Amino acid sequence: MPEDHFGPGVAERFDDRYGYQADPAVVDPMVELLAELAGGGRALELGIGTGRIALPLVRRGVPVHGIDLSEAMVAKLLAKPGAEQIGVTMGDFATTRVEGVFSVAYLVANTIMNLTTQEEQVACFRNVASHLGPRGAFVIEVQVPRLRRLPPGERFQPFDVSPHHLGFDEYDVARQGLVSHHYWIEDGGVEVLSPPFRYVWPSELDLMAQLAGMALRDRWEDWQRRPFTSESDKHVSVWEKP
Repeated sequence: MPEDHFGPGVAERFDDRYGYQADPAVVDPMVELLAELAGGGRALELGIGTGRIALPLVRRGVPVHGIDLSEAMVAKLLAKPGAEQIGVTMGDFATTRVEGVFSVAYLVANTIMNLTTQEEQVACFRNVASHLGPRGAFVIEVQVPRLRRLPPGERFQPFDVSPHHLGFDEYDVARQGLVSHHYWIEDGGVEVLSPPFRYVWPSELDLMAQLAGMALRDRWEDWQRRPFTSESDKHVSVWEKP
């Protein structure tokens, strides 16, 4: 089972640190697409966290059930208004089963990379397929690996430099590994977090979907459904179950 890197210290500050991701300009297009794919059915969120997407999706009338490994993150979710309408199952979303059939399942904000082996990522696709009904959709939002931006011989790439946060990724190309190092400068001190990830290519995700009996339906650059190109930094992909 993957290690929980979202303990009480991270959960306590998570919504404040990533508040910009909850802005309606960010969330509304996500909810619009997921509600469309749900089509009156149920939605399954893998890595539901503190409910950034689940809560507005429920307000749109879509029943949501979530899976998450972090008790601290889920506790933050359950303390929020409207959370009583959301079901949550604790566990590893690569293997944890919940009851019922879903029209859409989704993983946002690079969360597929929290599974740090190819085997776990393949298991996740198979787990999702087992939850989806006919014509059900699996949606993933994830970055395109930024290896082409690495200078020759370098392993480190900064992704955020601000007065309150320094972030850089450390790549291990031999094992397709990635460690995101975060230095949060707050309250006169520095908090260091370095969670591990496994980066994954769009074509590799397509093969995982195929192994799980699903096929690519759509791939966009973002939630506004702009075309995905060789210059895109991330993608929002939708695979469909027959």
